[in-house]
Amino acid sequence: MMLLSLQLFSAKNYTPYTDVITQLGAIGYPAAEGFFDMFDEAAAIRAKLDAAGMTMPTLHVPIDMCENDAEGIAKIAATLGVKTVYAPWLSPEERPSDAAGWVALAERLATCHAAMAGHGLAFGWHNHDFEFFALPDGQIPMEILLRSAPMIEWEADIAWIVRSGTDPIDWITRHGQRITAAHFKDLAPAGEKLDEDGWADAGTGTLDWPAIYAALKTSCCAVLVAEHDNPSDFARFAKAAHATFATL
Repeated sequence: MMLLSLQLFSAKNYTPYTDVITQLGAIGYPAAEGFFDMFDEAAAIRAKLDAAGMTMPTLHVPIDMCENDAEGIAKIAATLGVKTVYAPWLSPEERPSDAAGWVALAERLATCHAAMAGHGLAFGWHNHDFEFFALPDGQIPMEILLRSAPMIEWEADIAWIVRSGTDPIDWITRHGQRITAAHFKDLAPAGEKLDEDGWADAGTGTLDWPAIYAALKTSCCAVLVAEHDNPSDFARFAKAAHATFATL
């Protein structure tokens, strides 16, 4: 069975993260996924994880930090007990506009992989929707990344794939050997939950999570990370995602 985790980005409006960890432990989460906003609290968060009987196997780190401060990341990872680092984002102005630019990005990710491996950490990419929009020559950026940096892992954000208009099960089927974690989130029907940017608690929206989970079971996915980018009620979201996972 995949390990259930929760991305602390979901709680960015419900800090401190130390209290969030305690809350997740009470709900029954065995793990959480960290990100760069909580690095200054790493030691305190580790103490709360230990107290709750939880772990933090994965972590989101900006690509520039992976390139420029591998030692710093390694120290944070050691504090938190992290085993795998994912670079999660490029701002719109940083995103390549052609295939050559995406190959160059893949080369940067390969360099990050080598730097993380030097500290005993696995490394991969976490997608949003922009990696699935066809380039002028018809190529798909995510395909370029996976092909041009064959050593990196992939944390597949399923709902962002769907939001791009792409079939996630097709990608899981074709590239499941690269998927070592996945984000467990959902989309509301069109026009609903606009106050939550159109996202829904995992299992309560439009995604067919039983089918997606069945596909992920054939992949290398070891961690399923619940996430909601803008919940109006964090406790509601966390409890709903935990309850849905129990039915999969």
